[in-house]
Amino acid sequence: MAEVKGIGYRVTGTIKAVKGTCSAGHKVGDVMELSGHNTGGMCGFFYHDIFPYVVMLQFGGGFPVEWGNPDVVELDCMDKMNAVTIELRRIIETK
Repeated sequence: MAEVKGIGYRVTGTIKAVKGTCSAGHKVGDVMELSGHNTGGMCGFFYHDIFPYVVMLQFGGGFPVEWGNPDVVELDCMDKMNAVTIELRRIIETK
């Protein structure tokens, strides 16, 4: 299936930390484009967990200002023995 382009904002995921060994091979510094239509090559379990946040950022929702930046959030995968931390960031392009 082809990626659906131009729907909503771009969202990137950057791997910030890996504790242990990620069975999906994610490494610190990996950056991927994510959307409701594109898993960016992420582990299915992790993508399942972050999907609501990806879609929220893609379609204009944001996080509370009290959390820091409404366009950014860090989340951890469910494997606590080999935890991977990802930063999701909405990319606001200026023209």
